[in-house]
Amino acid sequence: MKKKKNSHTYKRYHYIIIAFLSVFSAILMYPLAWTIVTAFKSTADIRKNRTKFFPTEWTLYGFRTAFEKAPVGRWFLNSILITAIITIAIILSSTLIGYVFAKFEFKGKKLLFVIMLATMMVPGQVTMIPRYLMIQKIHLYNTIWGIILPGLVSAFSIYLAKQFIEDVPDSLCEAAKIDGAGSLRIYWSVILPNIRPAIGSIGIFTAMQVWNDYLNPLLMLNDMDKMTLPLGLVIFEGQRSTDLSATMAMATIVMLPMIIIFLLFQKQFVKGMTLSGIK
Repeated sequence: MKKKKNSHTYKRYHYIIIAFLSVFSAILMYPLAWTIVTAFKSTADIRKNRTKFFPTEWTLYGFRTAFEKAPVGRWFLNSILITAIITIAIILSSTLIGYVFAKFEFKGKKLLFVIMLATMMVPGQVTMIPRYLMIQKIHLYNTIWGIILPGLVSAFSIYLAKQFIEDVPDSLCEAAKIDGAGSLRIYWSVILPNIRPAIGSIGIFTAMQVWNDYLNPLLMLNDMDKMTLPLGLVIFEGQRSTDLSATMAMATIVMLPMIIIFLLFQKQFVKGMTLSGIK
């Protein structure tokens, strides 16, 4: 009898938690859904029916206007290129450096690791001016490489990769050495396949951060054709602030790639975050 009572109590709390999370998720998702749906409205429809969620008539006017009045395609390609290069570079650099810190012993290892972690405590605004001056000095100002070069290494990603690599059994590495594998072969064939959740987490975090970055492109870019989508969105909104449909269409174009990436890799992301929390 007592077990039945406990079971009913558990189910009741279970339903309450699900209801609470559903309401909370709906509140968080509403602005995102409203932005996407509003992109398919005309500006007149937005102004006339402010409280109406769905459009009176679905239209692609906002998207057509965005592509006609601004180089959205070019901005999109710039964002894709910058995000892809930095994400791949950080995955490779963080896992490789994390592998060295986790599996090799050398003089000054602890000191180097502490110095690397200390850089995480420095706000990005502090290094903004030195970074700008260095990029100018090597003649990369107003190029996408001026954004890419400072973002090729991430201390947080190295730390996360190191924590996962430490859990890879040393016996696997030793067995690979006995079979004749070198350090790089062990990294590629043993380490990387065993830290896929970490790679997924690092990849998603990096891609989201780079894709949504506004400050660095604002600092490093000047030409309209070299800008990224977040920077272009601000400029476009300033030029066409009265055209709400086109502005919402631009915002939708900025958001959708990251939503798609998260949906595709959410299993790896959730698994990586769960294991990171346990660590």
